[in-house]
Amino acid sequence: MLILILGIAIFVGVHVFSTLRGPRAALVEKYGANAYKTAYSAVAGLGLALIVWGFSRYRAEGLIPVWDPPHWMRHVAMPLVWVAFVALASRRAPASRIRGWLRHPTLVALKSWALGHLLVNGDLGGMLLFGSLLGFGVYDRIAVKRRGDLGAPRLDAFTKGDAIALGAGTALYALILILHPYLFGVPVLGG
Repeated sequence: MLILILGIAIFVGVHVFSTLRGPRAALVEKYGANAYKTAYSAVAGLGLALIVWGFSRYRAEGLIPVWDPPHWMRHVAMPLVWVAFVALASRRAPASRIRGWLRHPTLVALKSWALGHLLVNGDLGGMLLFGSLLGFGVYDRIAVKRRGDLGAPRLDAFTKGDAIALGAGTALYALILILHPYLFGVPVLGG
């Protein structure tokens, strides 16, 4: 569990640091943008690797139950995770009404995905992981708003980008539903 906690602390910590514009700007000024981005990516990658390794070890050693989510909660979680995939797909699609409505689709994706998983994982490790990521998503949304970043512009009509976001997001969601037991050891469908 300590490896998981360390990974979460590093991963979330480096992302929180990037929202602190003064200290971030000082490092960019001192070392250059490319060096900052390289170091940032390396630290975030280390944190992510520790999360994956730590969560795998935690699951192998046995889950620590905290509460037992009701079976019907997965019917709340699944649409939240679908929204996350569509939001993430809208980030890369051409300008779209979805992206404009969400303003910051990556943050919406993170919060929706984390909340969906938090609702159906009543074990300590899952609650730490998904709760931390949800907490960071909420923190970052507040930070974005405070610095006046309005995000994607709003559009009045649906566009090709919306069709791409809906199609690609739904296709990736369906693929992950099918592969979830093989990738993460947890079946989403059935069971």
